[in-house]
Amino acid sequence: MRVRSASGFLSRRGATAVETAFVIPAVLMFTIGMVIVGMGIYRYQQVASLAREAARYASVHGSQYAAATGNAAATSSTIYTNAVAPMAVGLNPSNITYSSSVTGPAIQVQWGTATSGSLVWTAWDSSTKAPTSYNPNSTPPGAPEYNYVSVTVGYKWTPELYITGPLYLKSTCVMPMSF
Repeated sequence: MRVRSASGFLSRRGATAVETAFVIPAVLMFTIGMVIVGMGIYRYQQVASLAREAARYASVHGSQYAAATGNAAATSSTIYTNAVAPMAVGLNPSNITYSSSVTGPAIQVQWGTATSGSLVWTAWDSSTKAPTSYNPNSTPPGAPEYNYVSVTVGYKWTPELYITGPLYLKSTCVMPMSF
């Protein structure tokens, strides 16, 4: 039977210390990187959720809603106040940007950004209407045409450890008007 000497054990301890000195920083950087990537994915999910909620709010609070209830129709500022701001938990409000627009078969409405909040009405250009020939991948002839609301929400996110510069997360949601 072979007996190990104490000197062989001591030389192995030095190799273990060197290996640990290389492995621990790599594992820590990988772990911190995964946490930061996870936070970025979480922030993007928040931005996508804000776009969906804002589009949902705008699609329900359109001009038909205003006519039926007597309340004012949604404007760019009310969309932000009632749908975006309350759900922007954990996001810096000064880094949020958004825009919304409503398009339809007869009139196109574009709402300004949060700073202007004005409505711009433009007449519909009939040359942009789809051809009357039937395409199986498109809406069949005689199908109802809807007004659509499109909301884009963006967020300028700077990762917490400043590994990279700021990243611009953006999501757009389009919904038919449903009131």
